[in-house]
Amino acid sequence: MSWFSGFEKIVRTDVPLREYTWYQLGGPARWFCEPRDEDELATLLERIRRSDIPWRILGGGANIIARDRGFDGVVIHLCGPVFERVEFDREIVRAGAGADFPTLIKVALKRNLVGLEVFAGIPGTIGGAVRMNAGGRYGEIGRFVQDARLLDSSGQIVTCSASAIGFAYRHTNLEDCIVLGVTLKLARGDGAQAMQRYREILTEKQGDQPPLAARSAGSIFKNPTEQPAGRLLDQAGLKGVRIGGAEISTRHANFIVAYDDATADDVLNLIELAKERVRQATGIELEPEVDIW
Repeated sequence: MSWFSGFEKIVRTDVPLREYTWYQLGGPARWFCEPRDEDELATLLERIRRSDIPWRILGGGANIIARDRGFDGVVIHLCGPVFERVEFDREIVRAGAGADFPTLIKVALKRNLVGLEVFAGIPGTIGGAVRMNAGGRYGEIGRFVQDARLLDSSGQIVTCSASAIGFAYRHTNLEDCIVLGVTLKLARGDGAQAMQRYREILTEKQGDQPPLAARSAGSIFKNPTEQPAGRLLDQAGLKGVRIGGAEISTRHANFIVAYDDATADDVLNLIELAKERVRQATGIELEPEVDIW
C-alpha cells in the first residue's frame, strides 16, 4: 500500500518544481502534496515520517533554489482557503502560513494598520517570512509577531510565543516545525502615509536591485558581521559575472538573476564561485540565505 493511500486527490507525482519557484528552475518533486486543512497535513506528515521519506515545505517559492535533478521526496505546498486566510481584529492580524505577504501588507495599510510597510518588495508567504525572520535595512518581521501556530516535530499542533520562536538575524528555532499560521500585532496609524512610505521603499529598491519581475530569489547570502555581503561581492569584482544563463546582478552583487537559458546548476555554480572569490579576498565565509533543495 502506498504511503499516501486515501489521499490520491491531493498527492501528485513527478511535479516540476520550476512551476512553483521564483527562479522557475528545478526538476520534479517525486511527490507533491497540497493538503486542504491542518488535519490532512498532520496525517500526511505522520505517514511521511513513518516511511522515512525526506520532505520540504513550499510556500511562495521566493527563497528556494530547486536542483535540476529535482527533489527525491515529498514537497508539501501550503495553499488554499485554510492556509491563505487572513483575519483582522482591531490591531491584531491572524494569517495562515500560505497568505501572500505583499497582499497582507497592502490590506493592512488600507485598514490603517501600519508597520509592515517597511517590508515593501519582499515576496513570498507570511509563513516563510516568519520562519526565516525575513527583513531588510528597515527591520525584521519578528518584531511584529505575537505568536505562531505550529505543527511540531511530534505531530502536535501548538502555539509558540515570539520569545520561544527565538528571532535572530535570518534565524528562528522553527527548523523542525511547520508554521501553520501567525498572529501579528500592528499599530493603528495613517494608512495613506504608510502606503506612501511603502512606495518610497519600493522605488529605492528598484534603483539598486533587479526588478521584481526578474527571476531571482532575493538576497543570495546573509550579511556577515564584518560588512554587507553585497559590498564584499562587489569589491571582489563579481558584478556581471555570468555562468551559463545565470548572472550576478550588475545592480546589486548579492542577487543572481536567471535568464531563459539558465539551469539551477548555473545558479549554484555562481554561488560557489562567489563564495570562493570572497573567501580568497577576505577570509570571510559567506553563508547562503536561500534554501537549496
